[in-house]
Amino acid sequence: MDAVKVHFDLPRTSDDWPPVSVESLWAEPVGDDVVRLSNAPWFVRGVANGDLIRVRRDEDGVHWATEQVEWSGRCTIRVVPFGSGPLRGSVQRVLDAFEPFGVTGEGIRQYRLAALDVPPDADLAAVQRVLRAGARDGWWDYDEGCVGDDWLAAAPN
Repeated sequence: MDAVKVHFDLPRTSDDWPPVSVESLWAEPVGDDVVRLSNAPWFVRGVANGDLIRVRRDEDGVHWATEQVEWSGRCTIRVVPFGSGPLRGSVQRVLDAFEPFGVTGEGIRQYRLAALDVPPDADLAAVQRVLRAGARDGWWDYDEGCVGDDWLAAAPN
């Protein structure tokens, strides 16, 4: 089956975040109303690459996410590199920093944001050490968009 775009409605906070009201992610249909996400989200919270999502099609044929059916076990971590920091705001350099751990992702320059796709077999403690060190040293700020118990257990006490 051909890939489809799945649209997620995004509630905005009082500080106007996220900067968009809808995010679209690529997905592969796996059933009549279920798709498997094919990339990590930049703004949608609580979902990750590989998750199974139930969708409904509107009158224009647009696929809208209605619920998460099954979590893939992958984590989504969003990283914002500081323009004044050592990475000079480079999302590619953020992605490069995590590549040795088997972590992939995508950057969006418009918002200077990298969405990390952390597989369940990655060294989660090592990924967290790099995240914390980068935040401590002024390289970036980060947000845990979708994590599970293994991620939480890997955190230092």
